[in-house]
Amino acid sequence: MKANLKLGSISGVKIIVHWTFFFLIAWIVFSELKRGGSTNSILFNITLILAVFACVVLHELGHALTAKFFGVKTKDITLLPIGGMASLERIPESPKQEFLITIAGPLVNVIIALLLYFIVPVQDFIYLNLTETLETLGGFSLQNFLFSLFIVNVGLVIFNMIPAFPMDGGRVLRALLAIKMNRVKATQVASNIGQSIAVLFLLIGLLYNPFLVFIALFIFLGAYGENKMVQHLALLKAHNVEDAMLLDITVFKPEDPLDMVVNKLISGTENNFVVVKNSRVQGVLYHQDIINNSNKNVLVKDVMNTDFKTVNSNDNLEDIYILIYNEKHPFFPVIDHENLVGVIDATNLNEYVLLQAKLAY
Repeated sequence: MKANLKLGSISGVKIIVHWTFFFLIAWIVFSELKRGGSTNSILFNITLILAVFACVVLHELGHALTAKFFGVKTKDITLLPIGGMASLERIPESPKQEFLITIAGPLVNVIIALLLYFIVPVQDFIYLNLTETLETLGGFSLQNFLFSLFIVNVGLVIFNMIPAFPMDGGRVLRALLAIKMNRVKATQVASNIGQSIAVLFLLIGLLYNPFLVFIALFIFLGAYGENKMVQHLALLKAHNVEDAMLLDITVFKPEDPLDMVVNKLISGTENNFVVVKNSRVQGVLYHQDIINNSNKNVLVKDVMNTDFKTVNSNDNLEDIYILIYNEKHPFFPVIDHENLVGVIDATNLNEYVLLQAKLAY
């Protein structure tokens, strides 16, 4: 589903609200109506949530801008019901850089909390007992709003620093471990700790709070995925595209009828094809485009995609691995001196990883 809201960009980083975020707003409205809340209470809570997510954006910008300082680009920041996510193009292998990029996010919330601490008379709330605090916070004043925002930012710092990889606390743990051990081992240890915490969250969530179940799944799958990725990148170190690319490929000319491509698609195992003229790549035929136009009497040039990326035969496979898993179409013509020499895609790269894993053990 592509109904995401783009809010703009800050320092070259796009801010995107995922469509599921609006379920959170709907849930707040529903909850307030269910408990007999007024229009004021609904508006107060929606405004508070929007303010909280503004803090989340600043948190993620802390990561993104620090990453930019170390030459790491951030594609976008996506806001989800469970928080925000900055899509960094890569995580630096330097433990120091990873530590600074990771800790920058929670530090932003610390700064916000400190500012609010001096703006809001927090002491007035601290010296109240629980009943008095709840009664005071029942009103919809600016003081209550800012105090709630103060509590949320303190909570964000504490929650994010839980050593559950791949959360901020887990990444800080991995960075510290990587000072004493190699990155693969450090990731494995941090991942195991993160998955153990995820199981604990799952059990607590099943008993008390279903929201924790979603967080547990995010942590567990995120830790597993990143652990595998780091292992794969380690296996691909010092290897280039030429080592893993496909050589026995079928190419077509722009003037070929699409029927030729359809016949090849049916009779062979290839799903995507390169369109070449005079040894130069003109376009790429993606599987879904071929299927969508298979009943039309058209030429290859009418269907081929001219908005494609190529890679060089001597490019590092670590960079290509990240590229493949960040692109919509994980299929790239391989070029050497502007001539087509092969292709590389997710399937053959994964096969190469498996072969390297066998050789390593």
